[in-house]
Amino acid sequence: MVKKTVFVVLNILAGALFAYSQSGTWSGELELPGFKMPIVFHLDDDNPSIDSPSQGVKGIPIQITREAPAGLSVSIPAIGATYQGVNLDNKIIGKYTQSGMTFPLTLVPGEMLISRPQTPKPPYPYSQEEVKFANRDAILKGTLTLPEGYSKETPVVIMITGSGLQNRDEEIFEHKPFAVIADALARNGIASLRYDDRGFGESSGDAVNCTTEDLMNDALAGIDLLRDRFNKVGVLGHSEGGTISFMLGADKKVDFIVSLAGMVVSGKETLLDQNRYLLSQAGYPQATVDEYCEFLALAFDGDKDMNKKLEASSLPIELKMNVQAGLEQLKTPYMQYFLTTDVRDRLGKVVCPVLALNGTKDSQVFHENNLGALNNGLPSNNSNKVMPMDGLNHLFQHCETGSSVEYATIEETISPDVLAIITQWINSL
Repeated sequence: MVKKTVFVVLNILAGALFAYSQSGTWSGELELPGFKMPIVFHLDDDNPSIDSPSQGVKGIPIQITREAPAGLSVSIPAIGATYQGVNLDNKIIGKYTQSGMTFPLTLVPGEMLISRPQTPKPPYPYSQEEVKFANRDAILKGTLTLPEGYSKETPVVIMITGSGLQNRDEEIFEHKPFAVIADALARNGIASLRYDDRGFGESSGDAVNCTTEDLMNDALAGIDLLRDRFNKVGVLGHSEGGTISFMLGADKKVDFIVSLAGMVVSGKETLLDQNRYLLSQAGYPQATVDEYCEFLALAFDGDKDMNKKLEASSLPIELKMNVQAGLEQLKTPYMQYFLTTDVRDRLGKVVCPVLALNGTKDSQVFHENNLGALNNGLPSNNSNKVMPMDGLNHLFQHCETGSSVEYATIEETISPDVLAIITQWINSL
């Protein structure tokens, strides 16, 4: 969930990564609707390129034309974008253009660095091991973080990322939330295993035809690895990873669950909620939002007459195109499984302790219906905690609106309060 929004933003900005100068490294902030994105231009004659640090995008090739006396034109063929500017008073003042849209972009000498103060830095007061485990043809590689003086009695968690391909740190906009969580756990006597998703980073496996069940079995292979070394094995899942956590809990595969913004209601309901939010934020009238979501629901349900109904509708052309574009995505095994995934009917089988947190400003997995489903469906357990976290977004950052466009501009990777709640709860079991 988190990833789908990020990919859209990346496409917009990748074109915002171009500036001009005479040579060397220059940087600036591209002012996109609702947020700013730092851009770095490497304007040397050998292998000129641009970076988007907050997106983790580096080395996109560019073509430079220098114009006397101080003009510069940059083209980025890979994304069909251009930048034109003039060097005035040690600044390059210009405009970036892509897909018919133009944005102002001023560059200054040097590289603009992204501040991520919570990212762990050595030396660490704990040890780490590189490990691998297998689920059929998928070979998963990850990092086992071990607190000082660990033993077989040390609690351990396996971390499961949200939807889309992510590395073991669940890295996004140079935030590394799983690395930050692993660091906090180890400093509080808790071991953890985090791993690259199948088909991403150092892990191999089919990432195209897999389903949420395949991802659950990937995690289960990691749990089997941990069972050889630890007596108490739990799971910590974010977003879709939270969904998988409840699936594992219902199957009695783990000893405790930490769900961070876990999707409990169906994938269909979640996607409809996300689209309602996005269209409302974009300023569409409520009637248009409702009509769009009705057609989206028809597409999710495989209505054979949906295209005819859509053509006859009063929806704006861009929304009709959005629905039609989504039809191809719905054909994949992953999306077919995801839409019908609904763990509410499994919650009664989850007898292990559960800690479930959700930000009240989460705009991807909404806290009211998902935490409500947990309160209604989980069996009584004195160790269970189902908690809304006031003012936090889907990444558990303190935020203004909760929109995903804020993720990159917030320095905080994850609320320290959330880290404290997780570590204290696990150690209380």
